[in-house]
Amino acid sequence: MSERTSEEGRSATCGCKVGRIAHQHGLSKLDDELVRYWTDRTDERYSTRELAEHVNQQVLAAALDDAGLQYKDGEVENTYRLLTDDDVSSGTRVQTRKELEREGVPVEDVESDFVSHQSVYNHLTDCLEAELETPSDEERLERSRDKLGALRNRTAAVTEDTIAQLARSDVLDVGEFNVVVNVTITCEECKTQYTSRDLLEQGGCDCRTE
Repeated sequence: MSERTSEEGRSATCGCKVGRIAHQHGLSKLDDELVRYWTDRTDERYSTRELAEHVNQQVLAAALDDAGLQYKDGEVENTYRLLTDDDVSSGTRVQTRKELEREGVPVEDVESDFVSHQSVYNHLTDCLEAELETPSDEERLERSRDKLGALRNRTAAVTEDTIAQLARSDVLDVGEFNVVVNVTITCEECKTQYTSRDLLEQGGCDCRTE
């Protein structure tokens, strides 16, 4: 495991999205933080998903600062959750966006600056030349959870948008609706069924782990 050794190279602005937004929002310490958190040898090491949240929360905090807003500890993290968490209702998300816009925060611009965990990973490995010897089992499982979660969210979003368009065009008669996408995995040996998240989190089927 090694960290980037060239301080001069680290301070240079790269052309990827993470580098651009760090420069745009004045996040001068971001690169050092990303490398340190990602290559930490302790249990405190951040995954790339957690690092993406860290970057995005700093982007949001910078936007709040630019708008002259005062906030307490934890408020940035909670606001970010309200804007992005899948468990937050669409009504709450819309209300949060409107409140920010009334305070002068350009929400659409802020959200367009949010980065994915893949963008962070590319920035770490390509721009900052940070390395991990091998991904841990936990990291591989987390990446798989992220990938499957993104596919599930994408399916739900496309379905919701399609139904809404048909309803607006009076092709489909439907009232208020929610879209829930569930993927079930069945072990053919014991016929136990799992969601993908449950199977990954427990590390295998009960009939194998026992």
